[in-house]
Parts: sequence; C-alpha cells; structure tokens
Amino acid sequence: MANLNITNILEKMTGKDKDYRYMATSDLLSELNKESFKADQDLEPKLTITVLQQLEDASGDVSGLAVKCLAPLIKKVGEDRVVEMTNKLCDKLINGKDQHRDTASIALKTIIAEVTTPSLAEKILLSLAPQLIKGVNTCWQAKGAEIKCECLDILADVLHRFGNLITKDHEYMLTALLSQLGSNQASVRKKSISCIASLAPSLSDDLLAKATLQVVQLLKNRGAKSEITRTNIQMIGSLSRSVGYRFGPHLAETVPLLISYCTSASENDEELREYSLQALESFMLRCPRDISPYCEGILNLALEYVSYDPNFTDSMDEDTDEEGQEEDDDDESANEYTDDEDASWKVRRASAKCLSAIIVSRPEMLSKMYLEACPKLIERFREREENVKMDIFNTFIELLRQTGNVTKGQGDIDESSPRWLLKQEVPKVVKSINRQLREKSIKTKVGAFSVLKELVVVLPDCLADHFRSLVPGIEKALNDKSSTSNLKIEALVFTRLVMASHSPSVFHPYIKALSAPILSAIGDRYYKVTAEALRVCGELVRVLRPNLETSSVDFRPYIGPIYKAILGRLANQDQDQEVKECAISCMSLVVSTFGDGLQRELPACLPILVDRMGNEITRLTAVKAFSVIANSPLRIDLSCVLDHVVSELTAFLRKANRALRQATLGTLNSLVITYGGQIGSSSYETIIAELSTLISDMDLHMTALALELCCTIMVDRKSIKNVGLAVRNKVLPQALVLIRSALLQGQALQALQRFFASLVQSANTSFDALLNSLISAAKPSQSGSLAKQALSSIAKCVAVLCLAAGDQKCASTIEMLKGILKDDSTTNSAKQHMALLCLGEIGRRKDLSNHVQIENIVIESFQSPFEEIKSAASYALGNIAVGNLSKYLPFILDQIDNQQKKQYLLLHSLKEVIVRQSVDHTGQSELQDSNIEKILALLFNHCESEEEGVRNVVAECLGKIALIEPKKLVPALKVRTSSPAANTRATVAIAIKYSIVERTEKIDEIMYSEISTFLMLIKDSDRHVRRAAVLALSTAAHNKPNLIKGLLPELLPLLYDQTVIKQELIRTVDLGPFKHVVDDGLELRKAAFECVDTLLDSCLDQVNPSSFIVPFLLSGLGDHYDVKMPCHLILSKLADKCPSAVLAVLDSIVEPIEKTISHKPKGDAVKQEVDRNEDMIRSALRAISSLSRISGSDYSIRFKNLMNKITTTPALAEKYNSVRSE
Repeated sequence: MANLNITNILEKMTGKDKDYRYMATSDLLSELNKESFKADQDLEPKLTITVLQQLEDASGDVSGLAVKCLAPLIKKVGEDRVVEMTNKLCDKLINGKDQHRDTASIALKTIIAEVTTPSLAEKILLSLAPQLIKGVNTCWQAKGAEIKCECLDILADVLHRFGNLITKDHEYMLTALLSQLGSNQASVRKKSISCIASLAPSLSDDLLAKATLQVVQLLKNRGAKSEITRTNIQMIGSLSRSVGYRFGPHLAETVPLLISYCTSASENDEELREYSLQALESFMLRCPRDISPYCEGILNLALEYVSYDPNFTDSMDEDTDEEGQEEDDDDESANEYTDDEDASWKVRRASAKCLSAIIVSRPEMLSKMYLEACPKLIERFREREENVKMDIFNTFIELLRQTGNVTKGQGDIDESSPRWLLKQEVPKVVKSINRQLREKSIKTKVGAFSVLKELVVVLPDCLADHFRSLVPGIEKALNDKSSTSNLKIEALVFTRLVMASHSPSVFHPYIKALSAPILSAIGDRYYKVTAEALRVCGELVRVLRPNLETSSVDFRPYIGPIYKAILGRLANQDQDQEVKECAISCMSLVVSTFGDGLQRELPACLPILVDRMGNEITRLTAVKAFSVIANSPLRIDLSCVLDHVVSELTAFLRKANRALRQATLGTLNSLVITYGGQIGSSSYETIIAELSTLISDMDLHMTALALELCCTIMVDRKSIKNVGLAVRNKVLPQALVLIRSALLQGQALQALQRFFASLVQSANTSFDALLNSLISAAKPSQSGSLAKQALSSIAKCVAVLCLAAGDQKCASTIEMLKGILKDDSTTNSAKQHMALLCLGEIGRRKDLSNHVQIENIVIESFQSPFEEIKSAASYALGNIAVGNLSKYLPFILDQIDNQQKKQYLLLHSLKEVIVRQSVDHTGQSELQDSNIEKILALLFNHCESEEEGVRNVVAECLGKIALIEPKKLVPALKVRTSSPAANTRATVAIAIKYSIVERTEKIDEIMYSEISTFLMLIKDSDRHVRRAAVLALSTAAHNKPNLIKGLLPELLPLLYDQTVIKQELIRTVDLGPFKHVVDDGLELRKAAFECVDTLLDSCLDQVNPSSFIVPFLLSGLGDHYDVKMPCHLILSKLADKCPSAVLAVLDSIVEPIEKTISHKPKGDAVKQEVDRNEDMIRSALRAISSLSRISGSDYSIRFKNLMNKITTTPALAEKYNSVRSE
C-alpha cells in the first residue's frame, strides 16, 4: 500500500505545475523520513531517477527540497544505487550545464556526509575519486577554475571522512594535488591546500615525507612568484596542523627556510610573513620535542615582528608620565593613524600568537621569557590595531597563567624564579595598563582588566603600592555612561580580587571614591553586574572595619547607604537566584560587621533572612548567613528570630542534601556558643536526637561536625540534666559503635575524644560506667577481634576520659590496668593488648612516675608469645617515657645495651620518644640536654644491622633527631654517606627522607647546602642505597621542592636511569621442577617512576617531558604490573599538563597500552591475578581517557584505531565508560 502511495507521489513530482511538484516532493520527504519506509526492487530505480531529475528542476524551491530528500534516501536504497547516483551527480558536476553545477555539488556533499558504512564508503571512493582527480587535472578552457574548485571541495570532504580506506591510491592522488599548488588561480591553490591537508592524516610516513620534500624543493626555488611561495608556506603550515607531531622529522628542512623567508620578504609582502609565523606557531604546539633546537631562533623572530609596523613611527615618548594629561588622551585614539592598505597588523598578530605558543608549550623557558619577551609585550600594550592588542593581552595572560602553574606552592626566593622576575615588572605593567584604561575603546578596557585580574591571581599583594593609580580607571569603568555590562563586570571582579588579596589599609584612602560607583552598580539592571557588585560590597565591608576593636577609618557614614542598597535587593523577590544569594551573603556580612550601628534596622532585616531559609533555592545561603552573624564578636541581638531559626535548622538535619546538613551543623554550633542561654531545653533535646542519626563511619566529616556540636552543647549547658541524659541515651550508643570502626581517624577521632571528655564532666554521668562501656567495646566480637585502628581509637578515648575525670580516677584506672598485666594468664591476650595501649596513651599525656615499677611491668610483656602484645608493649614503654623523659629514657637506653634479644622492640620504644619530641616543640630542650649523645652512639651502632626492620627504625630515629639537633646530626650523617657498608649508606638516605617534613624547621637552612651529598647516593653501586636516595628525593619533591630545584638538572638523568630494566639485576632461581625469575630491580624502578610522578606536581618547570617520555616512560608502560600503574598515572598527568609533548609520540605510546588492555590472564590464574589484571586494564583506560582529551589526538591513526577497538569491544567499552564517569 505504501509503495502505491509513493508511485502516486512520483507521478505528481514530474507534473507541469511547479506548486504540485513542490507539494509532491515535500510529501516524498516526509515518507522517506518515516522509520517504516522500505523500497522494493522495482521502486528503487524510479525513486533515485526521479529525485535526481528534481535536482535540476527550474524552480529553486523544488530542487532545494530534492537535496533534502537525499539524506534519508541513501539510507533506504541499496549501496549500488547510491554509487550510481554519485556517479551521475559527478558527471553533472564535471560535464553538465553551469546552472546545475551548484546543485550537483551540494547533492554530492550531502550524500558523502550521510554515508556511515565502510563498505559503501569504499565503493563510493573507488568510483568517485578517479573522476574527481580527473576533473582536477583536466585543463579546462572557460570555466576551468570553477569546476576544479568544486571537484577539490568534494574531494576534500571525501578524503577527510574516508581517506584511510583506499591507501593504494594515495600516491596517485597526492601527485595530482601537489601539481595544483602551482596553479595560476588563487582559489584553486587554496582548495588544493585544504584537500592535501585532508589527505595528510591518512598518508604513510613515506608519502608524507615525499609531499613535504616536494613543497620544500619548491620553496628553495627563490625565483618563484611571491604568491606561489605564499601558497607553499601555507601548505607547510596546513600539513603541520593536520598531521601534528608526525611532521617533526621534517623541521630541520622547513624551520630555517621559513625563518629566512620571514626576514628577507619584501616590505609589502605581509602575508608571507604571517603564513611563516603561523606555520612556526603550529610547529611549536604540535612538534614540541623536535622543535627544541629552534626555539631560540623562533623566539627572537617572534619578538622582532611583534612590534613590526613599517608604516608608522611612534613619536610618543614611552616614559612620559601621563597622569595629568587625562583629558587630552581621550582625543588621542580618535585621531590615530589608520590605513586601510596597511596589513602589517597581520604579522604582529601572528607573532603574538607564536609567542603564546612558546609560553604554553615550553614551561622550562619561562624565566627566559620574562627577561626577553615580557618587557616587549608590556611595551606593545599600546598597539594601535585593537584585534592585535587583544592578542597581545591574551599572550601576556598566558605568561601569567603559566607562571602560576609552574610555581604553585613555591616562594619567590631566588632571583631567577619566574615569580620574582614578574614582581620586578609589576610597576611597568600597571603604568602601561593605566594608559589602556584611559582609552575610549570598551574592548581595550575589558582586556586591560583581564590582565590585571590574572596578575592579582598569580601575585596576590603585588598592587599595594600601585592601587592609587588604578582608582580612576575603576571609577570610570563603573560610572561612564558608555560602559557596557561586560566592562563593569570585569572591573568589579578585579576590584573584588584586589580587595580580597591585599591588606585593608591599602584601600582606606579610596573608600569614598569607590563606594559610590560600587553601590550604584548594585542597582544595575543586568543581574550579573548586580551580583558581582554585591560580592565587591562584601569585600568593601571587610575593608571598612577589618577588626572591631580599633578602626583607622570612620566607617559610620557608609553604613546607611550600604545597608539600603543591599536591603533593596534582599527584599525584592522577583530577581535572579545569583542576585538573591549574593544579597543574603552580603547582608549577613553587613549585620555581623556593623550590627552595633544598625540596632533599629535589625527587626526589619532579620525576618527577611529567616524567610529566605524557608525557600528551597536560597536556604543553604541563608543558613551560612546566620553562621556569619552568630560568629560576630558584636553579639548581635537575635532574640526576635532565634527560636524560629533554631527550629528551622533542626528540621534541616533530616534533609537529604548533604551540603545543607553540613552548613546547618556549623551554624547551630555557632548559635549555641553565642546564644546558648536563650535556647530552651526542649530544643536541645530535639537537636541531640537528630544528631545521633548523623554519627556513623559512612561519612566521617559529618560525624565530626555532629560530635563537635554535641560537645558544644554539653560544655555550654552542662547544668541542664536533660541534656546529659539525652546525650547518654541517644548519642553514646552511636559513639560506641563508631569507635569500633577501622575507618575512624583524623578530625572525627579527635571530635570523639572531646566528646568523651565533655560527657564525663556533664551533669550526672558516671565515670565508671563510661570506662566500662569503652573497655567492653574493645572486646572481640563473634566475627573476630577488632582492627588495630579501632583498638588504638579506644585507647585514646580511655586516656582522654581518665584525664578529664581527675587524678584520683586516673590513678585507680592505671592500677586496674597494671592488675590486668600482672595477671599471668596468657589466655586473655586481647585484654592485655588493650591495657598496654591504654597505658601508653595515658603515659604520653601524664607523668606516671609515681606508679611504682610500671616500666618493669610493661617490659615483662616483651616476653609474650603474641606479636601484637610485644608491639603494644614497645609502644606503651615509649609513650610512658614521653611523659617523664628524665626517669624513663635512661631506663630504655640501659635496656637496649643489655638486652640483645629485645633490641628491635626497645628501638621501637625509643622511636616513639624521638618522634613525639620532634613534633612537640616544647619538649625538645628536655631531650637535648639529657641523652642525645648516648642515643646517637647507639643508633649509629645499629646502622649496619642485617635486619631491615631494625635499620628502618634507626633511620626514622636519626631523621627525627635531625629535626631537633640539625647542627649535630647533618654533619654526622654526611660523613656516613661514604661509609664502606652499603647498609649504613642506605640508612643515612632513609634518615634524610624522615627529616624532610612539610612544616618549616630549623634544619631547612642547613639542608639547602648539604642535601646534594645525600641525593647523589642515587649513583651508588648498591641498589638498596639507590632506592633509598630515590625515596628521599621523592619526599623532598613533595614536601620541600625548593630544596632540590637547583639540583634537578644533574639529578634527573640519574633518576631516569633508575627506571630502565637492568638485565644484571634479573636472576633465575632453580626450584627443581620449575624455574622462577626474580627481578631485583623492580622495587627501584617502581620508586623511580613514583618519584617522577611527584616531580611533575611540584617541579614541572625543571622537567623536560619530551626527553623522559621516550625512552623511559615508554619502557615503563611495557614493564611489570607494579611499574605500569605509576606509569599510567604519569601519562595522565602529562596529557593534562604537557599535552603537546605527549602528542609528539602518541603513536609509539599506543602499542604498549594496547597490549595492556588486551592482556588476558592464564586459564589457571588465581583470583588475585585476575583482579590485578582488571585493575591494570582500568588504570590503562584512565590514561587513554586523558589522552583522548588532548586536542589533536585524532591526528594519530593508531590512536584512532585503538579508540575504535575500545568502543567496539563491549567489555572494554563498558569499563571505559565507567572510568570516564568516575
């Protein structure tokens, strides 16, 4: 039936009346678009012939509809029909009438765009390509260029989509296309370039080399016409952009040629210079490894041409101070020199982009860029062509961003560091930018504020001395009637960032000038301006009254206007959510800062804030606002709304929204501290009941906040009996479940300790009952004994509980614990274990010397048959010694001398003492005077111990003592770096690792000059020593990158060498029936790669990624499982931070990664091996996901094929998608 209908439509389509034809074609289009439509054998030829006829219809409307029919049609008819159609269309294109050529071209492009199956694509290619190439090659007479251009256009489309399907024809196509680069018609040359660029990604390396060589030969012919030379240079740039890093091997030929053309071009040949610079920019971004030798030359060239302006001499003296000439300056931009013929701006723009490419792709050249490029860029801020000026601004912003990326977390101590160099340029930048802020052009001012904004982000506090000169620019941007919203927003964002990052006193002289425009911007019609103005207003409030006791500026005149401006926005309901939120936050700052001057206004303003808590959109912001108000030292009077606020907040604790619950707990805590007495006891009970549901190890952050609030309520309202009772009934059971969790740590554990300390002091709570419940929590359950972490948590809580209950309770508890230890029965090991841990925790916090013989009782447990009891005893002894060094430390040292068998445990006790002392600065003097000499002699004796466990403990002790006594220890350790015993050298390196901690210590100054001696152990002959040195380097890179910055040029090659598989470290062990291969270098390689991973985070500017990726990372990607995992992480990081370096070798990276994701464990593999293999595949897929985000990764055919393989293999596709959504 449907086919009868179609036959009718086809008849009408050939009718005389064009309206009929139009309606019929429209009907056909809707039929073809139906899912159910199928054409039978007889209908197919009719359909295709009729639609092709309609394409030539005299009525443009009909032929337009017929083109639309093609897209659904080719999906509904056989492949041979589609090929037949394309052949007919191609014939019309090349041999048909002029008026039908356009339609035929559009029709062909439509068909090519819709082809999805490779088989059809191949058939179309085989028939179309030769015809199109013929069309390109034929020397046409009249309309030759037009036909050629159409053929080239379609060929470019075909090759772009299916170029890699017909590799055998590539050479013949390439030869034909290259010959067109010498055509007389500019349009043909231009289309040929894009056609070759579409073909290039699928060319083999040999053909790519052939194409490049041919173009280079043409370029070497200096006698060629200038337009042909321009075409060839464009061709080089296009090739580089389309094949990316694969162009690397040809740079040696092309770069010197381009540079020489650029410098020797005639004065009016601006385009030739522009194309050369664009090609060089493409090389910088896409061939980072191979371009390295030419960076200097390209930088000098770009710097020379960024100020290239032959037709204009700038007579204006750069250094004249123009503060006073403000009015005259306005006219200056109006009568500037302009010349429509002048194209030199294109050269300057291309140079600026080339500089930007150098900055982005070469972090190691950053300091050089500051010395050479930065002054030039600042000088070019006065560029007369606005579009070029924007590019100069963008290049400078890239320079600032790269400085921020490279120097994250570093100070600006040394004079060659990018930050320090940038600091020196700030006065020049501000002066030059000020001149731009006085220009008439809005675009220029927006660009100038963008630069200032980035400057403040990278160097907070750099504008303290220059803010005065910027005030007029900010005022003008906000007040001027011609200012656009965009300019106002940029000016406001900059003002906010400056105020947030500088000391308030910087702004006090300018508050009068700035407050009026900021407040008027709050009334702006555009919501984004309003929201930004409200944020600035929040900073202005802080600036006006930075602290509440003293004030250097009279803020009272400003309170009224600020309050009125914000209230206008706060009270208004029908406005954007962003504005509502900003108004709420800003009002809370005003109330908390100026509340003492707003007594009358509060009853009107606070209810509005409470009302906003009831609205789902604004409630989170309103909750945070009340926290700000409650924390105000002014103790704002909230009596009119307090009950309402507390009941709303209590209800929010039940909500599913996590952020809301978090904010609510914080706000309730602040309210209880400030207004606890005004909240009724029934409200407290409700709050406590709600809190108990939030305490679990599923969300430790929330748990910590809930326990904090609980403590605040108990401490603040300890007189109320009901509170203590409610906590005991509701919260305590939850706390006792939580304490058994192996996940409990950090903030939540500290909060839990405070909870028990507060609970024992609150009304009618029995200490003994609490202690019993804690100790019984430690009992092993049916499912087995508790985790080590849980026992440690319980012991800490017992200690805190005892100290909070007072000396008498504490003493009786210690006697009880001693009793458990004296009880000789070895049956109850869990109880003894717990007792030892509790004694250690109490002893650390309190001197136990009045409990006789406690140290001997503890040391008895060293004889226990259970390992965990021995370890708990050594922990307890060390911590008891911390409580009274003068008594117990000599005892430990004496025991180490006399008890050979117990040395390992006693060293652990000593380690506890030293580690606590190195962290707790108050106790350091005690240790210095007493026994340091004796300890050192003892530790150095054990440096050579055969047992690795002993050496590690000794190293940690030495490292931590170095924090206390650096002057004594660093030289002593240095001497031992040349010890003949490898174990000693390794111990020294590990000791250094323990002495490099995140916080600043007095050892740091000594280390600056000495650390190289220790790290150079990476050259040692013994692999254990080398690994220890690599671990020390890793710790330094993580905690104190500045210590090692200067040493990296020497250390990196040595570190990279440790990542290589060394055959001499691989041995075969004969186990009788089978042989087992042991790789002794594995641990060292793993440590070396992990070290590189850390260096990429902290010292990126020192690492040259290209020299590391090949060959070192490449070999790691094909190494053992343990090495592959860190290598995948490094690859992801490099793809993110140095994409161009990764892109340069993407083809070679694909192979090892593909092997990894295709690896299948043996049939008899155990579950552990299968799981490890799964982890490895997921880890490789994460790296692939990062690679796929690099722009230009699709230039690599191998990578494209790998992505196809992943998407077409269901198991891999599923894993890949889940990895991407992580």
